[in-house]
Parts: sequence; structure tokens; C-alpha cells
Amino acid sequence: MALPYSIFKRLQTETPKKTWELIFEYVWGICSPYFGNSKPDSQVTQRDRAIGDLDLFLATAGWDLWSHYESVVPRTSTKLAQWWKDQDDGKAVLILDAFSLREAPWLLHGAAKYDLTIHNAFATGAELPADTTCFAKALGFSQRSALENNGAGSSHSLKGARTETTDIAWKDCADQIGAEPNWVFWHQWPDHRLHTHDDAGKGLSTLTQEVQEHLTGEAFWKLVERLATGRRLIITSDHGYAASGLFPDSDREQTEYLKKNFKSGRWTANQNDTAPWVPPIDIALNTQHGKNHFVLGRRKWKSAGGYPTLTHGGLSVLEVAVPFIELSKKAI
Repeated sequence: MALPYSIFKRLQTETPKKTWELIFEYVWGICSPYFGNSKPDSQVTQRDRAIGDLDLFLATAGWDLWSHYESVVPRTSTKLAQWWKDQDDGKAVLILDAFSLREAPWLLHGAAKYDLTIHNAFATGAELPADTTCFAKALGFSQRSALENNGAGSSHSLKGARTETTDIAWKDCADQIGAEPNWVFWHQWPDHRLHTHDDAGKGLSTLTQEVQEHLTGEAFWKLVERLATGRRLIITSDHGYAASGLFPDSDREQTEYLKKNFKSGRWTANQNDTAPWVPPIDIALNTQHGKNHFVLGRRKWKSAGGYPTLTHGGLSVLEVAVPFIELSKKAI
């Protein structure tokens, strides 16, 4: 699906704030509808490709929009901290690591099936770099592991919460949810599974099949119900991911540059100069997490061990846009 001309025209004429709002609304509109009778793995791949023209715009004519990202995009960490502050006791947050907009349809569809009320659902922005530790620090945690076994202390933005982080089965997670009024539960799925899906050209498809299995299963929804019963619950993520196995290969000269400076990653804090190409293939940004260099748009290159099929940290829409869904369930 090509980028509609009306959208393209607005992208060129609106202010950076309005443009980023349009981008997030547009990708939410593509990614969030339920799949119906279609096969989710083919639908997700089709939707991912449909956003390719938007990434192409942001890597060419609109690449300078990334310099405005932090100042105008509602970031997940900021929205979450404000939401937490505004809520009375009886609130919870479920962070699913590397959970992208591609997975939002199962949450929205499953909520109705399990008699949960959806109060809000939209896309928010990851930190730059789109990295787990950056998100944790933006919330005042030293790192993700600080949440384990209620060890986060009280100097973070989600004050008064019982905290936990784990990668154990959903049923075992649900069994941990007690009567404490305020919870922050950071589960490491699907991030800890991304590199399991490294078959060339198949990573997104096989991950989608795994996602469907998890998010249509009763065990996952038992955890959601436990967190949402008697509480307002936000389900969100620290960052999304790029289906980089679907990206085109860079030419030889660009490949040598990217391999030298980024290895098999999509961002680095150790590079001094950006490449000479115009439009750029990488850009440097002074972010709230320091000066960092980022691979721009949808590109991959041959590297030692093979370039990852699924990865994150660069500048493409589905790496930085994540679901922000507010739910509740009445106690019986």
C-alpha cells in the first residue's frame, strides 16, 4: 500500500509536532485493526511493508524530523509517569519488552473477549535510543533488573509500586500478583525471544506465530485480569523492533561504512562523524541519553555472523512507536 498522496502532502507542509502526530495516527490506523479471518503472519508482514513508504520519507525528504522527535512526540515514559501521578491507588503497569504496534490487535481484541474495558488506546514514542536501559532510566530506574523482587526503591517515577521483572511463564506471573494496590510488572517477552527468530526472511512471520499463541492463550489473559481487576492497568512497551530481515541490502560502499561503525547494530555512542551521503544513511542526535549515532531508515548490510532478522535501536517508525493501552476489569 503506497503512502496516500493526501498524507504525503501533509507530511511536507505541517509543523514537526503535527507531522509526528500524523505519523503516529497513521501507523496506529494501519497496525491496530484486528485480523478477522486473515492469517495474522501474512497480515503483519503486509502491514509492515505498508509502513515502508513512511520510513522512506523519514529517511529522505523528512530526515530532519528526527531532530524534533524528543521535543514533540509524547514519549511513553513521560505519559506513564504523568498517568501514574494522576491516578489514585489501584493502578498497574504491564511492560512487555519490545512489544510493537504489530501486536496491538491481539490486546484490543482479547480485551473484549475477557470482558475488560478499554479506556484509551493509542501509540506513544520510545526513548532515543530505542533501548531497554534508556527506558528504565527515563522512569528513574537504574536498569530493568532493578525491578526484580520489589527492589526498585522509591526514587523512580512510579512511586509506591510493587515491582517485578521476569521472563517466566504467564501462569507463574499471575500467581505472583497479590493484593498490593499498585503494581509495575516488566516481562521480558518478546524481547528475549527475538533472536530465536533469525531465519532469513522468516523472522517476522515465525515471531508473529509465537505472538498469536501467547496472546490468544488463557495464561496471558489470566495475568492481565489479575492486574486489571480493581485497578486501572496500562499495557505498554519500552520500544518496538525492526523487521530488518525484510530490509534491502545497502550497496558495497555503504555496507563497508555501516559495518565498520555499527557492526550488526542500529545505534552507537562511539562514532564521531556521520557518513557523507545525502540524504544521510545515519545521523547524530543529542538526546536525553547522550549524543548517539543512529542508522536511518530501513537498511541492512552483511556483517560477521549475519545481520539480525529482528532488532531495534535505529530510526524507523516501528522501532520507536509502541502501544499505550489503558484497561480495567470490574471485580465480581
